[in-house]
Amino acid sequence: MARIAGVDLPKKKRVEYGLTYIFGIGLHTSRQILNATGISYDKRVHELSEDEVAAIRNEIQEKYSVEGDLRKTVAMDIKALMDMGSYRGLRHRKGLPVRGQKTKTNARTRKGKKKTVGAKAK
Repeated sequence: MARIAGVDLPKKKRVEYGLTYIFGIGLHTSRQILNATGISYDKRVHELSEDEVAAIRNEIQEKYSVEGDLRKTVAMDIKALMDMGSYRGLRHRKGLPVRGQKTKTNARTRKGKKKTVGAKAK
């Protein structure tokens, strides 16, 4: 079992897709890492040797911010927006969509369950 950056990679998947399970690594970055380490995209995670896993781990540590560090950075950036009082910061604070989406309909993911207003009890 390959464990990189505190994440257990799925054994049966190809390495290029397995690396995307790490927060902060997408398919493009995964392929860049594999090119830099000289590992084939077609290899499965369980086929990796210890040396190859170590090479991937070193490449990620040297060049990329992933998992806990990246999550912390993103949270700090959002907090900075909120402290600054910018429009985006206010949207984050209110729990509304941040990137210009409409909210009259279709904002349920950010706004949460509907709050019924004006229901009269008889």
